[in-house]
Amino acid sequence: MAEEKTEEKITEKKEEKKEEKKELRFSVSATPHVRDKSSTRSIMGMVLMGLLPATIVGVVHFGPRALLILLLSIGSCILSEWGFCAVTKQKNTAVDLSCVVTGLLLGLNLPVSVPVWIPVLGGFFAIVVVKMLFGGLGQNFMNPALGARCFLVLSFTKYMTDFSYRPGWRAAADVVSGATPLAEVKNGASWNVMNMFLGNEAGTIGETSALAILIGGLFLIAMDVISWHVCLTYIGSLMIFVCIFGGHGIDPAYLAAHVYGGGLMLGAFFMATDYVTRPITKKGQVIYGIFLGILTGIFRIFGPGAEGVSYAIIIGNLLVPLIERISEPKHFGYKKPGKERAKA
Repeated sequence: MAEEKTEEKITEKKEEKKEEKKELRFSVSATPHVRDKSSTRSIMGMVLMGLLPATIVGVVHFGPRALLILLLSIGSCILSEWGFCAVTKQKNTAVDLSCVVTGLLLGLNLPVSVPVWIPVLGGFFAIVVVKMLFGGLGQNFMNPALGARCFLVLSFTKYMTDFSYRPGWRAAADVVSGATPLAEVKNGASWNVMNMFLGNEAGTIGETSALAILIGGLFLIAMDVISWHVCLTYIGSLMIFVCIFGGHGIDPAYLAAHVYGGGLMLGAFFMATDYVTRPITKKGQVIYGIFLGILTGIFRIFGPGAEGVSYAIIIGNLLVPLIERISEPKHFGYKKPGKERAKA
């Protein structure tokens, strides 16, 4: 009798396990249904590796002061997030490296000649105002680094548009002052496409070398950290817009100047692809990239300034909820309300 009871218990347990497996098999969690072992820290570490080529070129090109600006920007972001978490008694999120990425991106978007308090103020604004006050990582409605850059440009235009620099690692270095290559292109002056591609031009610390940015961007695409949909559609739609409205037709040198010049490459690979502020669906990312390209073209060709990447991406960030609503995939069996009424 005891043996029969034991066998019955074993059989019952087996049946219970089978039922549990069936329940798990058909259980559905909340969307989005993404399964990945990657952590925020590992992804941010990969982004930092992708930014490394542009950082090295920027420091070599502009000298030790560029390194100082980058360190101040990163340090300000780390301390701002740590301090905010300490004051509000939240879990310290500075360890996930997202604030380091924000600080590095902000620093790369600054001219090397800015006063040392500019990256400190910008880092505080990016983390506290744009990111943490809206709930932290995943809740911010725009890219923190770009939000801070636009705040600095509007508040301290004189410093943010001063591209004079002294190349610190070169011999016989005189102070070089002047407009960025993109501004020269817009004013009808001559330009050197190869210098713009390699980085031997004036500009912000991280935007001068298209080659360095391209290496880092392709690395992130190869590692499946960012999607190519946004990058390709952004750059491609801008090129088409420039061909139609730029006044130079299909001029390879003029197109290259618009692609290599300014912050397009840095914005397309490292800021427009931000997980939080870009659409989730592939269709949405294509729409988003096309919108950014057209808006950047409008700012560059018809606007008073030569640049427009930062403002285009921020406006695009604000429209992401609408883009996702348009591009949301329909579930199986979905019928439009109008069609159902017509049948009735």
